[in-house]
Amino acid sequence: MSKTLRVVATTQHIQTDDHRSLYAFIERTGARIKNALPLTSAALSEMPRDGKRLPQAGGHMYTTVLVDVAWKNDMKELRQTLRPNPLQQAVPGYDINVVDPALSRAEKLMLILDADSTLLCQEAIDELAARAGVRHEVAEVTERAMRGELDFTESLKHRVSTLKGQPVSVLAAVSRSLTLTPGAKQLVDAFHARDFPVCVVSGGFIQVLEPIARQLDLEFARANRLEIESEQLTGSCVGTVVDAHVKQHSLQEWAKSCGVKTNNVIAVGDGANDRLMLDAAGLGVAFNAKDALRQGADAQINIHRLDAVRHFVNL
Repeated sequence: MSKTLRVVATTQHIQTDDHRSLYAFIERTGARIKNALPLTSAALSEMPRDGKRLPQAGGHMYTTVLVDVAWKNDMKELRQTLRPNPLQQAVPGYDINVVDPALSRAEKLMLILDADSTLLCQEAIDELAARAGVRHEVAEVTERAMRGELDFTESLKHRVSTLKGQPVSVLAAVSRSLTLTPGAKQLVDAFHARDFPVCVVSGGFIQVLEPIARQLDLEFARANRLEIESEQLTGSCVGTVVDAHVKQHSLQEWAKSCGVKTNNVIAVGDGANDRLMLDAAGLGVAFNAKDALRQGADAQINIHRLDAVRHFVNL
């Protein structure tokens, strides 16, 4: 007996064939198309800093094609069939994903986001390092850690040590300088409009992240805490390091607190340290992510519009 699954294909290219190449590819796999709906999302203007709202980068127009298909086997097999190599597009121009339509019908969903390079355009540690005059050195370590080439905890200790002696005022300054990813505010608002909780967990720093989480009215926020003595950064963190395991635990803890089943949680991240969090979610989404995360994620978005996540669950 066949089951109905949803193919969600996202593209930023102008299509001249009404998505016929996409439909033909799906049908060649043996899936039977029941219906299809292309949705075009308008370009987003930049939201400038005005002291009243968080700034957000502008974003290009994109199209999401929702295709309901009848498929005789399980969802994992259809994913592998439509995306045999997670690092390549099977149909040029399209990121093709498969989701269970039941997720859209869940009574309550939860969204959990990584912060740096996901909710936010920047990496907070790199912005702090720039003020300490060591941006290049720290950014290189950050990049390698996000690719999974370095132990996250050890790399964090090294990067934080370069901040020793910086005035505590630098934290507020960096927080104010950060910019929301295009579509971030729209995505958060779409979940909140249905009274669905939205959370953020980061390997960055709570003193930078907390003001942003308050402005977005997020239900939970967790990140590392920088140690401060005599109004200066000591070059260390205090408390448990927010690594991949803490991110995974945070998802489970917050889902329980909000009365949401873990298979009704959508988790979004970009780096190797988000892998366990995405694995624990009902739908793990790699957002413009490093290869290490794209390889095993349930879904991926490779356009710079975070609101594209909403199409996975009909919001």
